[in-house]
Amino acid sequence: MKALLPEKWTKPRPLVPVLRFSGPIGMTSPFRQELSLPTVAAAIEKAFSMRGAKAVAIQINSPGGAAVQSTLIHKRIRALAAEKDLKVYTFCEDVAASGGYMLSLAGDEIYADPSSIVGSIGVIAAGFGFPGLMEKIGVERRVYTAGKSKDTLDPFLPEKPADVERIKAIQLDVHEAFIDMVKSRRGDKLTKSDDELFTGAFWSGKVAAELGLVDGLSDLRTKMREVFGEDVRFKLVSTGGGLLRRNKKSVSTSAGGFELGGWPQGLAADVISAIEARALWSRFGL
Repeated sequence: MKALLPEKWTKPRPLVPVLRFSGPIGMTSPFRQELSLPTVAAAIEKAFSMRGAKAVAIQINSPGGAAVQSTLIHKRIRALAAEKDLKVYTFCEDVAASGGYMLSLAGDEIYADPSSIVGSIGVIAAGFGFPGLMEKIGVERRVYTAGKSKDTLDPFLPEKPADVERIKAIQLDVHEAFIDMVKSRRGDKLTKSDDELFTGAFWSGKVAAELGLVDGLSDLRTKMREVFGEDVRFKLVSTGGGLLRRNKKSVSTSAGGFELGGWPQGLAADVISAIEARALWSRFGL
């Protein structure tokens, strides 16, 4: 006669695959792989295809970045959620702002820490202008274009009102698409008017819950144990992690370039990218 084993020893434990999206979206730095659809698509597919999965959980810690990449990642998650009939839970960590909040909208339910930074539903473009510097240092810049708008917002030319209006018109289109996504995903959960929610402002997780931008205050482990029981299992699906990027050769002068004192090729671009990424985090006091 077979001995009967306790049910908890024989019954499969609920499984929740976990994805982690961290960092600025669509931006690369020397030590971090960019967060974009090409770099996370395989991990998303793996999470939704995992045998026995009861839901998919996503941890988000991002100050935003590229609107298109944010949208593409969001759409891929929603498409697979529908295809696999799996519920998605998203969890805002330090920051889920701008594109980071767009990623959180891929969740059927969104949770945050009381001190998380959430929101920033807006569009921003920033740069520098150096038209006076050229004259001051005695450098003449020569630009030749086919198409009168090819030099739009050239930092070494005086700003033109028509260029600014053109950029603002594009921003309004992107902002409207973002607003439509928030409304379609959050619907009647939103508690304030458009004029209050969609200004680009950001809030603590506590206030975001009151505004209906998130469903409540919790963390991944606590919430998943609430939903699936204390024996729930988690499986982290790697998106590739960081990169210690290449040791490159110096910039060649053979194509009319400048020798940068033996600096590795692309280092200047890496430094600029790192500064831009740091600036995104700094907006939220981090």
